[in-house]
Amino acid sequence: MENGNVIPVTLDANFFFERAVRSLDRFQYDKALKNFRKAVEYEPENPVNHCNMAGILSEMGKYEASNDILTHVLEEIDPSMTECHFYMANNYANMESFEEAERSLVTYLQEDASGEFMAESEELMELLQYELNRPAPLVRIRSREGVVEHDRARSLLEEGKFPQAVALLEEIVQNIPDFLAAHNNLALAYFYMGRFAKAKECLGEVLAQDPGNLHALCNMAIFLQYAGDREQLEGLVRMLEATVPFHQEHVFKMATTMGILGKHRTAYGHFRRLLKDEEVGGDASLYHYCAAAASNSGLESEAVRCWQLAAKLDPESAVPKFFLSQLQLAQAEGRPLPPVSYNYQLPFQEQLKQWKNNMGSFSEEVRNNPLLRASFFWALRYGDSSTKLQVTEALRWIGDDEMSEVLKGISEQEPLQETALLGLQRLIGGAPEENTIQRAVQEPVVPIHKGPPEWKEDWQRVIDHTAAVMDRRYDAVLKKDAELLWKQFISRLYPDVPLFRHTAGWCAALEYLTAKLHGHPLTYREAAQRYGVSVSMVSRYARRIHQVCGFPQDGAAADILPPFTENI
Repeated sequence: MENGNVIPVTLDANFFFERAVRSLDRFQYDKALKNFRKAVEYEPENPVNHCNMAGILSEMGKYEASNDILTHVLEEIDPSMTECHFYMANNYANMESFEEAERSLVTYLQEDASGEFMAESEELMELLQYELNRPAPLVRIRSREGVVEHDRARSLLEEGKFPQAVALLEEIVQNIPDFLAAHNNLALAYFYMGRFAKAKECLGEVLAQDPGNLHALCNMAIFLQYAGDREQLEGLVRMLEATVPFHQEHVFKMATTMGILGKHRTAYGHFRRLLKDEEVGGDASLYHYCAAAASNSGLESEAVRCWQLAAKLDPESAVPKFFLSQLQLAQAEGRPLPPVSYNYQLPFQEQLKQWKNNMGSFSEEVRNNPLLRASFFWALRYGDSSTKLQVTEALRWIGDDEMSEVLKGISEQEPLQETALLGLQRLIGGAPEENTIQRAVQEPVVPIHKGPPEWKEDWQRVIDHTAAVMDRRYDAVLKKDAELLWKQFISRLYPDVPLFRHTAGWCAALEYLTAKLHGHPLTYREAAQRYGVSVSMVSRYARRIHQVCGFPQDGAAADILPPFTENI
């Protein structure tokens, strides 16, 4: 045989790592473990290989063996890998060794600088406090140093007050150089201000301290794409494409980042992994994301399969049916389907087209669709002049108090002024005279409740308390959507509406879901702190509203846009 026909195989750690990942994707844990062990043999000083092996053992229920490996990493290889303490805490909890789990979790919280698993740690801490019937002996949480200032800086970023956010974040990173989340958010602040060089410099500082920081790596790739730096971008994208995150949040972060970068085949692989996760795998929107990635990759048969499953899971939604029909039409005409947005809703222009075909009227279901309304608001802020005019005309026909607020806000913008004033005229009556806007502000808002014949006091208490807390952070649009979401929740429960004993918990869940629908970065922990309730309560109530109202959660409703602020 000639040498030219022989393909050499390099047996190294990367070779066995890739084989392990393929086995893992097929849920072949024994084969994955065997290949991870071979990777460890080739690179025994690489702690990541050991942690991968420990993770597989934990998935297989071999918690003691997993902890033995994690202990070996901390004692013999890399004591700075504090996340090993968190993994060990989870293993001990699964073995019902709650005292040991508490010790490992406290060690993690006191030593870990990045706080990568802070939200998960809080939930685990609640479980341990319940099982041990006492609070944990926790003295300090290292990653929470400067947390109040950081929360304020994040609020400034969300409000668009970038110079003030930069000043505060610069002070935080100067005082606490290893506060990586603050560095990441400072990079975002610079990015939004167009200071790309400073943004890259900040992310460089994060990666110098933590070369594997996934948020920083993903954000860096997006920054490089916006800056047009193809040379650096290509190398980083190759590295990201070879990265296989294990944590659900990281998998979703990677999938959406690959979508932003146009690496749809890679995004498709990550979305497929998420579909195998029992916690989120039954979500119709996730099947749409996978279908969009497949379609954008030219995998038409897989796109059809995913949209069919989405239609089965969410039979009332027009989204999967629309894209299925568009794909069938494209196939009949012998052309590819145009790029598909990952957002789980009809394309914006299609929504406007349906409105026009319906003689300028919206059904009650469409009127109360938070995703459609969010698209309107986004288009008014960022669309071109033609789209803005179409949306302004459409808002006239939705005809509720929130639309009045929106039209008031744009009535002084040219060339939208005349259309907006006509919209206000239709909403409140009378001629578009000078005091039209003032009358709209002064007239009392009379809520119209659909569904239940009588609106109860404890239902309204949730709306009032949520609006009062949200008033300091959000505009009228989000507050109105929170109210609409709660009314939809009550209407779908009626007549079997329970007694809401924990008002604050429902309020926190309502704000959390509303923020997510509008793309605002809000965690369960932050929502819980604002309303003085537990993280588990917010999570439980949010899931309940999600189940009843049937819209995507945890950021799934937000389109794939430039990155938002990072949590602690």
